[in-house]
Amino acid sequence: MGRGVTIYSRQMKITDIKATTVTVPLEAPLRHANGCHWGRFVRTIVEVETDEGIVGLGEMGGGGESAEAIFRSMKSYLLGHDPARIEEMRFKIANPTASLYNNRTQVLAALEFACLDILGKKWNAPVYDILGGKLQDRVPFASYLFFRYPGPGGKGEVRTVDQMVAHVKDLKAKYGFTSHKLKGGVFAPEVELEYYRAIASAVGADKGIGRKGDRVRFDPNGVFSAEQAIRFGLAIEDLNNDYYEDPVFGINALRRVREMVRIPTATNTVVVGFEQLSANILDRAVDVILLDTTFWGGIRQCVKAAGVCETFQFGVAVHSSGELGIQLSTMLHLGAVIPNLSFAADAHYHQLADDIIVGGKMKYENGSIKVPDGPGLGVQLDREKLGKYAELFKKLGPYPYDQDPLRPGWTPTIPNNRWADPNDARVPEMKW
Repeated sequence: MGRGVTIYSRQMKITDIKATTVTVPLEAPLRHANGCHWGRFVRTIVEVETDEGIVGLGEMGGGGESAEAIFRSMKSYLLGHDPARIEEMRFKIANPTASLYNNRTQVLAALEFACLDILGKKWNAPVYDILGGKLQDRVPFASYLFFRYPGPGGKGEVRTVDQMVAHVKDLKAKYGFTSHKLKGGVFAPEVELEYYRAIASAVGADKGIGRKGDRVRFDPNGVFSAEQAIRFGLAIEDLNNDYYEDPVFGINALRRVREMVRIPTATNTVVVGFEQLSANILDRAVDVILLDTTFWGGIRQCVKAAGVCETFQFGVAVHSSGELGIQLSTMLHLGAVIPNLSFAADAHYHQLADDIIVGGKMKYENGSIKVPDGPGLGVQLDREKLGKYAELFKKLGPYPYDQDPLRPGWTPTIPNNRWADPNDARVPEMKW
């Protein structure tokens, strides 16, 4: 009662659901195994209104008319629904027994965020208290290292080994990261091996397992063949690795890699639901489960999954899916309440140039971000920024996430014999 929590005495009702697509600039375009983030993230901001005048905030990746139309269609399911009845809402709009026909997991997540935000504001309690109380005040994060095209004014390129080393040193000095993740799958494995070992050397992760120094992790987004992944994994076993994330796609391929390589395997692609988690328990292929509050269908689903992982002694980390401040807040509340957060969380957040929440971007300190203490998610919309970046989306539109501007029409095959060339210094045409 120390927070002045109001006893919940009547049923609230959802009276409206609004969705706004925004695009927020990045420092520079981020390359990845399947294409590129073209200098910006596109996100859908969701607002759920109640008959008491409380508005809850949610967020989802992607956007445009189709995404906004999905949330408008949710009104037929949820107008008049009590936002406290979140489990019932899950079955209303994303019934797992009908998932072949109405897979709305990410839509459910955005609405769950908003409903938890509403309840926290109603009860004057942060979401972490609703979920059982926080175990830590701050959540540690890893740096997220990408190969980058030049940003506005030609700045921010990360293409050469020297540029990558300078980039990781800059992020460490600026934000205090002690764990560092390289997003690979852009260049050939033997090329990226040189970059990864250079990163490890730059941060002291090459001094041997368990020695003093930072830690590293590698993620090629599942585009290696099993044989390529095994060769790469054997070549980095001596480093102070957190884990080897999605070197291949598919649970059986991951199992082959795990049998051959003495580094914990991790995934955010092949274990993103309880059916897959149970399969991994019965025949382990993955050691570390990367919980994503969007991909799993909400914070509560991630807390449930973390409980299963705790029981079976799987490692847990919090995954990033290109979040702005609203979803980042959900990641912080999740990280605060689970006892088995084994590794620093991922976040693209330091790559962003701005945010749509009041006060601007959340601040890193010693590689971590403070868990918001305000009611609900603890963040508020900056209406001016929301309008500004909604207009920017209308001007620029979406971008083909799965296309690299220097390789139009290209798609990765496995095994992939058509990797990008790090010596290609051309600057692609992009709309800013």
